Amino acid sequence: MEARDLVRSVRMFGSVRGLRMVRSALRRRGADARALPRRGAERARVPGPVVRAEPGPGGGVVRFARSELRVRVAVGGAVFWSWDGAGPLPSYAVAGAVPEADPRAVLEPDKEGGWQVVSERLTFAVSRHGAVELRTPGGVVLRRELPPRWWEPVAGGDARWVQRSEVPADARFFGLGGRASGPRLRDGVYRLWNTDPGGRFGPGDDPLYLTMPVQLVVADGGTHLVFHDNSWSGRVALREGQEGAGSGHDRPGTCEVRMEGGPLRCWAMAGTPARVLQGWTALTGAPVPPPSWALGAQHARWGFGSEREVRRIVAGYRERGLPLSALHLDIDHFDGHRVFTVDRERFPDLPGLAKELREEGVRLVSIVDPAVKAEPGYAVFDTGAAVGDRGAFVRDARGRVVRGEVWPGECVYPDFTDPQVREWWGGLYAERLEQGFSGVWHDMNEPVSFAAFGDPTLPRSARHCLEGRGGDHREAHNVYGLAMARAGYEGLRRLRPREHPFLFSRSGWAGMQRYGGTWSGDVGTGWPGLRASLALVLGLGLCGVPYSGPDVGGFDGAPSPELYVRWFQLGAYLPLFRTHAAMDAGRREPWEFGARALDCARAAMTERERLRPYFETLAQSAALTGAPYMRPLWWGAPGDRALRECEDAFLLGDALLVAPVLEPGADRRAVRLPRGRWYDTATGEAYEGPGQVLLDAPLSRVPVLARAGSVLPVRDVDGGVELEVWAPGAGRGGGGLVVLDTGDDRGRAEVERYTTRLVDGRVVVEREGVEGPVGRPVRVRGL
Repeated sequence: MEARDLVRSVRMFGSVRGLRMVRSALRRRGADARALPRRGAERARVPGPVVRAEPGPGGGVVRFARSELRVRVAVGGAVFWSWDGAGPLPSYAVAGAVPEADPRAVLEPDKEGGWQVVSERLTFAVSRHGAVELRTPGGVVLRRELPPRWWEPVAGGDARWVQRSEVPADARFFGLGGRASGPRLRDGVYRLWNTDPGGRFGPGDDPLYLTMPVQLVVADGGTHLVFHDNSWSGRVALREGQEGAGSGHDRPGTCEVRMEGGPLRCWAMAGTPARVLQGWTALTGAPVPPPSWALGAQHARWGFGSEREVRRIVAGYRERGLPLSALHLDIDHFDGHRVFTVDRERFPDLPGLAKELREEGVRLVSIVDPAVKAEPGYAVFDTGAAVGDRGAFVRDARGRVVRGEVWPGECVYPDFTDPQVREWWGGLYAERLEQGFSGVWHDMNEPVSFAAFGDPTLPRSARHCLEGRGGDHREAHNVYGLAMARAGYEGLRRLRPREHPFLFSRSGWAGMQRYGGTWSGDVGTGWPGLRASLALVLGLGLCGVPYSGPDVGGFDGAPSPELYVRWFQLGAYLPLFRTHAAMDAGRREPWEFGARALDCARAAMTERERLRPYFETLAQSAALTGAPYMRPLWWGAPGDRALRECEDAFLLGDALLVAPVLEPGADRRAVRLPRGRWYDTATGEAYEGPGQVLLDAPLSRVPVLARAGSVLPVRDVDGGVELEVWAPGAGRGGGGLVVLDTGDDRGRAEVERYTTRLVDGRVVVEREGVEGPVGRPVRVRGL
């Protein structure tokens, strides 16, 4: 530890907490020094030459001199392979049972002594030295994995490994969870270790709160997704390829995955982006659709301070004609920052307040942190200590409860990888429901322990249950937030089985969408933070987590009126539309930024409310197909290289293209269009794609275009649902879906499919399976 670390801690948190942070960091360092073995001498290993192959269901086993490769093609087209006998289970990512093997896929000899498994969507080929190729049915190589290499400690222990891969020269990388520098991942090293960056972040900060080893690779030859199912700490080094000029050779893109331990096992799927995401969510679980109210505007602030202030804020929205669906209470409403408590002086009748607001159409949402204050007499601490034989809290290698420093002071941490602990924790949400809350947001669950130096988390040697297998924090850290989300979601389902649980989490891992969504965390206030917000939401959607959004306006600092308006306009088209800020960062209410900003914010919020049925449809469609609400412009045309390079606009579903303003002072912006006719929704002017157009972007709005032929469910002036139809071009058709939230979590929502066509200058709208009128009001635009 250096002296500047101590000085910084004292300045940031005060002398008492700063010294506690130093003690916490020293305690963590000492625990790891005692319990984690030094790596010492290591022995390198590669698979060696092939020895024999043993066919099995959907594939088989290829044995090498120093390892073995298992391959299995599942029904639906996903391919699993692993080294050293690792199976697909146990896994925190896979939802339920592993997909059944495809009986049509057979392990058979390939050229030059290798082996291959041919399936409907992918050919998996392995060379006689252990290199793996993923090919399309037409023989195009999507990915080539070089033989892996392990380093095994001579004295025993977990082996670290590296897997190097090559992709086509034109390929672009996406994914790896929430990355502020995305959505396209350029050359660089990306860590796999969920991390609180410490108060704010921007495009240059990595890693962040939610990382996952999921890569989506898009190239002319096809799109594929690869998931390394390993939750240990690691890093991914990416380098884009380069095509040779003239007769020059192409330089392939490269990917290098290094993990500090754990199994080397992978899943892959290929096809169109839509098919890939459908296969991915079929494997890891369907996204949970949020309740309808959670698709409206939401407001949060760290530091409301009292019931009176909450009522004032809600009244401010109502008096100015601003729609508001939910208000979020941060840790300041707890008693001494202790989770599952209420400060009775500042919030004397929280259930009454919640009832009053709900009658006005506003729900309350509560923050929930995992850290439990180590205080005998505090009910959560006492009941947690009584769970099972050893209590609910994480222990160190010597059996002592691990303690860290968080907002309440000295805290302990539930072990959410223990089923008993998850059941206990889920039951605690009854208190939140009794207080009148309609949803929860999980924070500080990387997990965080304030420290004067080093990683602000638990000792890597801390012990976890890991579903009865046992292990340490090196394996459990990245899935801690995911397991907490599971505990909360399952608890809410037990407590209110007929309602959609509403939960979103700062941290998580692959499969997070099964339990809820996520948000950006503490994005820095500034134009770079605005751009990072867009990157995060797009990137998480391509990893299967479709419901997310940033702190509109940024978490820290005071945005200018222009920045606030542009962030607000972007937020109005994101799945989670929520303002939020730190206690000392100023207010985020729209009327705090002047009359012009208020008018602009009102227009954005009004449009969000008008599009609420469309957002409901996108949420339900995501649950059915895995398709994110927000999609890159290349979603329907991954072979269009110009669209692959575009990162400053996005598709909202199939029907809308949104081009936010991400730079100060701009009143026009260039927008790249996918193929087809597109209408400017503000002016009605039509444009033909592919190509680029220059559109007006005054402070009052951002460019939004509608695809010709599309059908959108929107809210009419009476609050009902009408179909907004954008006229198809001559000789072309179109269509759209309507899938509305029934409000009951017991059954599947009804899918209404509509088609459009132009007949003698008249737009004809028909509902599939229904003769005659479509049964909903129709408004045609663009004729």
